[in-house]
Amino acid sequence: MQSRRNFIGKVATGLAGTLAASNVLGASDRIHIGIIGPGARGSEILREALSLPNVECVGAADVYTRRLEDVRKIAPDAKTYLDYRHLLDDRDVDAVLIATPQHLHCEHFTAALDAGKHVYQEKTMAFTVAHAKRMRAAVEQAGGRRVVQVGHQWTSTGALTDALGFLTGDLMGKITAIDAHMYRNTPHGKPQWARPVYPDMNPENIVWKSFLGDAPERPFDPNRYINWRFFWDYSGGNVYENMCHQLAFWYKAMDLKIPTAVTMTGGLYLWKDGREVPDTMNVGMVHSEELMFQWTSGFGNDSLGVSEDVLGENGTITHTPQSLRYAPQKVNRREGNEMLGSTRNQRAGHMANFLDSIRGAATPNCPFDLGYRVAIACRMAVESYRQQRTVRWDASKEEIV
Repeated sequence: MQSRRNFIGKVATGLAGTLAASNVLGASDRIHIGIIGPGARGSEILREALSLPNVECVGAADVYTRRLEDVRKIAPDAKTYLDYRHLLDDRDVDAVLIATPQHLHCEHFTAALDAGKHVYQEKTMAFTVAHAKRMRAAVEQAGGRRVVQVGHQWTSTGALTDALGFLTGDLMGKITAIDAHMYRNTPHGKPQWARPVYPDMNPENIVWKSFLGDAPERPFDPNRYINWRFFWDYSGGNVYENMCHQLAFWYKAMDLKIPTAVTMTGGLYLWKDGREVPDTMNVGMVHSEELMFQWTSGFGNDSLGVSEDVLGENGTITHTPQSLRYAPQKVNRREGNEMLGSTRNQRAGHMANFLDSIRGAATPNCPFDLGYRVAIACRMAVESYRQQRTVRWDASKEEIV
């Protein structure tokens, strides 16, 4: 009997061939999409999809009536629903974009696959280990007949192609560490992620029970609804918002496994506005590949910006959102030269890759297995912070211990 990891790997690598025998659309066929969660990020990816050829949005679902009004400005002919299940019942919908709060990803992802839809799932893919396993079961049940793309869009950049070219034994030697940063700043009085509570955010216009999902029962609270990123019930904080992207890029480029141990420290040092997730943090991840991945982040100064330095005995690869650069370690590569990545990004590349995969012309750049590994690593970081201890991954039991 094949292992689940091998099964998922075969789904990812053999998807184009498998889909060719199923309901793949032709290269010129129009793809009808629906979206669950057309908020700020959802509207962005919806616009990306609609900017590409032969794509039409035929449905949108959200628990907040204002969001359904706003989405009509993007897709005037789309049907709108307060209950996402009605969207999934529409047989005209080929694929679903899911951009809901993180604690709802599992519910919407599994339901969409069960309804026979291709799925673009915004990051971080799974909120908990239990959710990740349920999502994997849904992928297995689909049997490779549906495309899954996880929204780590950096995996579709030209920089990823360049990184693969630089990751050679001659250029890098033994790699022992990745040092990553993600720092931001905002004007005084404008906390990171904070959104205003509007008068129409009331029980008449928000389906509170649907927003809660399987999170703990709480009285209606518009602040928890609109600022869900502040609260552990619905969010993994900046680990789930941004560390996940930096992990996904290098997990793909280097095929890194789930960390064996993770330690996260930090705290709420800047924003005293009722949020629970930290604004300053450090995450140390130990990997079985004999490599440490260190990530530090904060919201009070943006001088260090966003970057990852991959440290090998022969060279260093530095990646930022704008560039990818290689620099030799002169102690071991005296004649080596610096090199700058040059592969250009495709317009709306990650979404285009998803749609091309549905048409059988590509395979997803961020398939389920990659999203799964990143989600588990992120959950390990959150558990370490909340339990104030180092946590480990028991690969045999597939549990955080």
